[in-house]
Amino acid sequence: MPISAIDAELLRNAMTSIADEMYIALMKSSYSTNIKERKDHSTALFDDRGRVVVQGESMPLHLASMLGLVEVVLEKYGRDGMRPGDMYLSNDPYVGRGSHLPDVAIAAPVFYNGELALFACNIAHHADIGGAAPGSMAGGMTEIYQEGLRIPPIRLIENYEIVQDVMDLILLNVRVPEERVGDYNAQIAANMLGLNRCESLIEKWTGPRIKDGCDAIIAAVARRTRAGIADLPDGEYEFEDILDDDGLSRRDIRIKLKISVRGDEIEFDFAGTDAQAEGNINVTEAGLQACCLYCMKVLLDPDCPQNHGMLAPMTIRAPEGSIVNATFPAASAARAQTGQRIVDVIFGALAPACPEKIIAAGNGANTSAAFYGRSAQGKYYVYLETLGGGAGGRFYKDGTDGVQVHMTNTSNLPIEAMETEYPLMIERYELVEDSGGAGRYRGGLGLRRDYRPIGHEMTFSGQGERFVNRPWGLFGGRPGATGKISVVFNSGEERRLENKPSALKVGPDSCVSVVTAGAGGYGDPSERKMEDLARDRSSGKFSADYLASNYEQWKE
Repeated sequence: MPISAIDAELLRNAMTSIADEMYIALMKSSYSTNIKERKDHSTALFDDRGRVVVQGESMPLHLASMLGLVEVVLEKYGRDGMRPGDMYLSNDPYVGRGSHLPDVAIAAPVFYNGELALFACNIAHHADIGGAAPGSMAGGMTEIYQEGLRIPPIRLIENYEIVQDVMDLILLNVRVPEERVGDYNAQIAANMLGLNRCESLIEKWTGPRIKDGCDAIIAAVARRTRAGIADLPDGEYEFEDILDDDGLSRRDIRIKLKISVRGDEIEFDFAGTDAQAEGNINVTEAGLQACCLYCMKVLLDPDCPQNHGMLAPMTIRAPEGSIVNATFPAASAARAQTGQRIVDVIFGALAPACPEKIIAAGNGANTSAAFYGRSAQGKYYVYLETLGGGAGGRFYKDGTDGVQVHMTNTSNLPIEAMETEYPLMIERYELVEDSGGAGRYRGGLGLRRDYRPIGHEMTFSGQGERFVNRPWGLFGGRPGATGKISVVFNSGEERRLENKPSALKVGPDSCVSVVTAGAGGYGDPSERKMEDLARDRSSGKFSADYLASNYEQWKE
């Protein structure tokens, strides 16, 4: 007997609560600030065929990485090769179908009466996975071998016990292994919680009902996605945008897209996109898929669950060896920079089709800062964070200031949390004046954060985008300001760095200043209300000169 729509929804909510509980458990039990404070992790449940059924509301870019792991584990080990109490991990973009090496995914098969029923999975961004530069995210890498330890899909837990040889191998190849093992144990514990909750759920629903329910949940999402696509006007929509550089010699790297909407199906065609780069901003197939899925969710049906059903009406075409579909051994640690630009291109293309749902270009980056050193007390540390910036102006509202946008959903780490754990001092943390693009609804502001090492020399690496090519506005809105990374000396001298600096030595007589991009405005600036302009001025976010030069109606 087919499962009813009501039962399918009850099951979906029960499974979602398990994924959410796993997410919180991983956050609360991890060691690194990147996970416990910044929430750079995700959780999901899969069916026995390796299809995503529910995902915790967390990092959109993580979805495809977990999807790839479960698919490869099923291919490599087979249903008969897995046993209760096993867990498998991987991080590799090529043999493991992940997106970059710092994101390590762990999958735990769930059994019912000896039969495979589900997978409980999580993924976490580790602050270091080895490689040539601390933090494993620096610019200047030319192949994946330089970026860190490549882990193929491999059994980490067997019969509920850690395979210690595997764990020892991993920890030998990373910096600050005591923190890394804490995060791995947190991931294992979160999956154990998921296993227990899933086993209880199966006891209540039975294995066959769970299987029917997963089919129904995925089919319902496919129907909702098709209905959302059908609401778009049929036609072809094109757009292109430019990445600043690859951290080496390439500049102005083009991403080109044509979207075709036909009835209840949609095709993304990236023909004409530039070739993959020597630097590490390449996106592999899994990351591209995640970007397209994210856009479909937020534009078509934001309340729709995100699962495998979204893939049914969607076709993605991208040239092999391009910046959006890179091939081995392309470096990909900074793939989020390009992932953000993929979203901008999709939004730009669909702006004429659904202008009330599209926002102007946001900061368009995953601006990262990685610090490594040894404190005056002799303790080594690795600290990685990514900084938010402006979000684009909208059809009905101003863009948000100082937030992560689109594919990244992490938090800006509080100063108190950083200074408690690391020998670093934040000398300046503020919104950047005048960085939001003018418009009927203005763009959001970027951030500035200045870091000084205390009592030691640190190694700094960074990654920035929208430092040259400004985030564009929509429908007459003006572009937002660009960002930059600099070293500021005690003398007051400021030296701007390359957009993606690697392994720079910084002593306590200077600080690293990271400024992120603002965002584009939406609509003609002449249509902005005077009360909104007065609020812009009184807030201190915009200067009188900026308002006078961008808004003809402004009179102070």
